[in-house]
Amino acid sequence: MSERNLPSLNALRAFEAAARLGSMSLAAQELHVTHGAVSRQMRALEEALGRPLFTRQGRGVALTAVGQQLREQCGAAFGQLREAWLQLKQQRSAAAFVLGCSGSVLARWVIPRLERLRHELPALTLHLAVQEEPVAAHLAEVDAALLLAAPPWPAGWQVHELAPERIGPVLSPRYPGAERLRELPASALCEEPLLHTASRPQAWPEWARAMGLPAKSLQQTQALPHLYFLLEAAAAGLGVAIAPQPLVADDIASGRLLAPWGFCETTARWVLASTRSGDARIEALATWLHAELAAD
Repeated sequence: MSERNLPSLNALRAFEAAARLGSMSLAAQELHVTHGAVSRQMRALEEALGRPLFTRQGRGVALTAVGQQLREQCGAAFGQLREAWLQLKQQRSAAAFVLGCSGSVLARWVIPRLERLRHELPALTLHLAVQEEPVAAHLAEVDAALLLAAPPWPAGWQVHELAPERIGPVLSPRYPGAERLRELPASALCEEPLLHTASRPQAWPEWARAMGLPAKSLQQTQALPHLYFLLEAAAAGLGVAIAPQPLVADDIASGRLLAPWGFCETTARWVLASTRSGDARIEALATWLHAELAAD
């Protein structure tokens, strides 16, 4: 049968609801439309069929023999659609959830928390994908991405803001002069060699402005290609690095790195971004990530 020989799907939905509930008004409430809209849909069906589907019965309606026959067919058809839809949603829930993030965030923050994540979100089958800049070009390839980024967000992104970014200088206890620096104000760093990443050279000037220091006085020396290498260089005592607080929290707690001057907020945010909507797994993961970042 040609699709043009079928009645409107909206009309059939309205009929199925009215037949099941025995009331045009209740059908309108369930479908979030007006009583008049349901009545018009019923008249259209009856005119197309050439026979009545309902008779008045008190304040409600009763099905004619033809209406009863159509109700049985509609009920079976909509039941099959609901079952197919639920199966598809269950398949999606069981499928691996692909989370993208930078290699540095993956190595220093996500992996140390994977066991806890699996324990607290057992229904989430997580697959991790390394994504470096530019993220926007690759966001459609994953279910969601954990990012450190600053608004405004690109059009079409669904963004869960998790926490403000907080950055600060870190150095190893083995760094020459570490004991001396720990007793000095932040301005003492103007005399020290500062490590930075090639991908974010503005981190040190942003920190300096927040601390009320002249950014031009900082001596940014060696640049490392990734934040992970930057922090390993700092841990080896090669210089003072600038880092997001969550990525060094464990190293500070263990004494591997020191943060004598604390951390300050920037305009960037930790976010869980996606180009998809309606996936409950994203909501659950965002809630979990928010709590973890707050704990840090």
